Order: sequence, then structure tokens, then C-alpha cells
Amino acid sequence: MSGETLLHIDGQPVRVKAGSSVAAALRVAGAMGVARSSVTGQPRAPFCGMGVCQECRVRIDGRQRLACQAVCAEGMRVETSA
Repeated sequence: MSGETLLHIDGQPVRVKAGSSVAAALRVAGAMGVARSSVTGQPRAPFCGMGVCQECRVRIDGRQRLACQAVCAEGMRVETSA
């Protein structure tokens, strides 16, 4: 379908609007957070949306990246347990 991108988040296919950030795709997929957790045990998730807080670290196609600064690409593989 035109205008959409298919990627995989933790092995599950997710379709998002073309040009979306990986952080937005995580939200669309219902991901509650990434591998890191706070001192109280709560899952970390995208916070600042511009790469300053470093809370949205994920593994994209085998490389650690910030979800808020990565644009979704067709066939991309995202692992939240980075």
C-alpha cells in the first residue's frame, strides 16, 4: 500500500505512515517501553523525542540506535531488547 512502510518490531509486522520515526512506530505497535528500566522497575520509553535523553535506545537492523532519530524503512527490523 502506497504511503505506508512495513517494518518488524520484536518480530511482529507493523505498518506505519511513510516517514514515521521508529519511536512513533513503537507507539503504534503498542510497545510499552524498551529494554532499560527505571530505578523503580518501570520500563523506559521515548521521552524527549530529539535524542537528548537517550531513553529510546533500540537495536535496528543489528545496530544500537535512538528510535526517535531513526526514520522507518521498508523491511527494517527493530528489537526493543537492545
